[in-house]
Amino acid sequence: MKVAVFAFSLICVMVVVNAAVPQDQEDVRGAFLTSRPKEKPATQTAPARANRRRPKPNTPGPSSSGNKTPDLSNTTPDKSTPVVVNKARIGLGLTLFTRDSNGLAVRTDPSRVFHKGDRVRVLLETNTDGFLYIFNTTNDGPPIMIYPDINLDEAGNYIQAHVPFEIPSSAGAHEGLRWLVFDEFAGDEKLYFVFTREPLNGVPIEDDLVSFCKTSSSACPLRPVAELWEMVKKELKQPLQTDQAARYGKAQTSSEKEASTRGLGLAKDDPQPSVIMMASSTSSTLVTKLDLVHQ
Repeated sequence: MKVAVFAFSLICVMVVVNAAVPQDQEDVRGAFLTSRPKEKPATQTAPARANRRRPKPNTPGPSSSGNKTPDLSNTTPDKSTPVVVNKARIGLGLTLFTRDSNGLAVRTDPSRVFHKGDRVRVLLETNTDGFLYIFNTTNDGPPIMIYPDINLDEAGNYIQAHVPFEIPSSAGAHEGLRWLVFDEFAGDEKLYFVFTREPLNGVPIEDDLVSFCKTSSSACPLRPVAELWEMVKKELKQPLQTDQAARYGKAQTSSEKEASTRGLGLAKDDPQPSVIMMASSTSSTLVTKLDLVHQ
């Protein structure tokens, strides 16, 4: 698979959400959407595009520089700060769009089989602020980190609650950068989504990632170290509560598109994600995977 601007030229196929095991639903969809605001934000004060860099902290936060042994779990609290209890469960919403004959983005079933020339885009939404990492493997080969990326969002990966994130962006400079395009080459592509409350230790982001890639250009896209990848696969096995929509075919709304390209939050009356996954109440990390299998 060739990586171009956002890391795809070949993506073929049948999409399956992994590690999202249905359990007692406990109104998963309601729990995820409860933190959406009732009213839409004022568009006249919205930025021209989403800012994916972390807000400047008042005190130094956890270090994210270097490429040392990573820590995915983030389960050990800092004894110098109060421990927050009853924190909302971490959740991730996913909607798959395909390009129809009129050029519109319409919701499609993740289990649908795609063919050469089909185009798709993924829309992600979280229910809390955090950091998004995306890894890709081809035919179960070595993983590479395709987000954050030095050519996207100033190498940032900070995601705000209910501010949607597109893969790739519909605001791309031209049509070829706005969709994942299915071509004639067979292959087994997997996208791993890692959403966590705090940056992963040992994985550079923002200026650290830019500096790392400039000094070690051959090392970018970044290949996660073995310890990190083992942790990703371990977290992938953790069961998630999930809720999947029964109907598809509706076009992406203008409010969804504007929200994803301008960094606006979605409101309660905006369309809901097709698939919603919630981690356990004790987890600070959610890992899931999309299988894209050529047919």
